[in-house]
Amino acid sequence: MFCKNCGKEIDDKAVICPNCGCSTEKEVEATNSNSDTLKLITKIFMIIGCIVTGIYLIPLCWTIPMTLHYFKSVKENRPVGVGFKICSLLFVNLIAGILMLCDNN
Repeated sequence: MFCKNCGKEIDDKAVICPNCGCSTEKEVEATNSNSDTLKLITKIFMIIGCIVTGIYLIPLCWTIPMTLHYFKSVKENRPVGVGFKICSLLFVNLIAGILMLCDNN
């Protein structure tokens, strides 16, 4: 395999080029896979948060729109702001909010 940045030949298992330090696609693919899994788990916890707060009816006024906004942002590959992540942590589901804060995308 050859480095995309400097063109030097590198080992097929390499994550970064030893010559220039540029990352290879393998690292990017692994990161995307982890991010996709994290987003799926977050979606599940957002749904659970909506179901749990459904008992009280009034919290559904903000849990459902926040969940739908997150789903739409993930689908359109748009970034989610830190404020939204913190509000999700406080008002929808604690675990979902923490997972969103851990996701850098």
